[in-house]
Amino acid sequence: MTGKLIFFDVDGTLLDHDKRIPASAKQAVRELQDAGHEVAIATGRGPFMFREIREELGIDSYISYNGQFAVRRGEVILRNPIRPDLVQKITERALELDHAIVYMNDEAMKANIERHDYIEESMASLELVDKTMAWDKDYHIGREIYQCLLFCTIGDEMKYREEFPELGFIRWHQFSMDVLPLGGSKAQGIETYRKLAGVRPEDVYAFGDGLNDIEMLQTVHNSVAMGNAVESVQKAAKHVTKDVAEDGIRHGLELVGLL
Repeated sequence: MTGKLIFFDVDGTLLDHDKRIPASAKQAVRELQDAGHEVAIATGRGPFMFREIREELGIDSYISYNGQFAVRRGEVILRNPIRPDLVQKITERALELDHAIVYMNDEAMKANIERHDYIEESMASLELVDKTMAWDKDYHIGREIYQCLLFCTIGDEMKYREEFPELGFIRWHQFSMDVLPLGGSKAQGIETYRKLAGVRPEDVYAFGDGLNDIEMLQTVHNSVAMGNAVESVQKAAKHVTKDVAEDGIRHGLELVGLL
C-alpha cells in the first residue's frame, strides 16, 4: 500500500455535538479516498452501532469495541473477546451491587436486566436509546463478548478495578464504563491493522477526542486531538485541531498535510 492510513473516532470526531457528520468532514473523507488513502474508523462502538455512518462515508474498514473486533475492506481481521469466566464473574458482582451490564458482540448488545436508569441516561448521550435493545441475561453464554458496558458511578468504579485486575476499564460517561480484555485498546487494534495493511508507522494518522482515544493518540505516529477534547486528550496528541463543529476534521487534515 502506497497511500496513508487514517483512522477517525466517531463520537465528537466524525459526529458533531448534534450527532451529525459535518459537510466539510464528508468532503474531506471523500478527498482522502480519491487520493488513494485508506480511511478507517476506530471507535468504542459496536459494528451495528455505526453502520449508517460507514454507509454515509463509504468506509468498509474499522476497529470497533476499542480494538477488540476489526474489519478491513469487509473482512474480519481481529477478534479479541473477553474470557467467558471473567464475563460471568463480573456479571455476578454487578448483580450483587445492583449494577447493570450490557453484553456486546459483533451482532448486537443485550442488557442483563430489563431496565435501569443508568442505561437509559448514558445511552441517551449517544442518541442510541432504542426500544429494540432487548433484555437477555444469558446473552453472554456461548457467545464471544468483545466488550461490556458496566453501569455504575465513579464512586463504585474502584471496586471493580481492584477486584478484576485481568480486565480493562474505560469510563465514558458518569454512569458507564467500557469493560475490555486487559491491554485491549484502539492502539493495539491499529497496530494489528497497520501490519496487515503493510503500512509504515510514519504513514498512520489518527483523530480522536475521548478518554478512550488517549493511548491511540499517544501511540500513533501522526495524532490529532479535536478542539472539543478535554485537556488530557489534547496533551496526548501531537496536534490539536479545531472543534468538530468548526470544520475540525478538515482543518486537522490540512494541519498534517493530507489535504
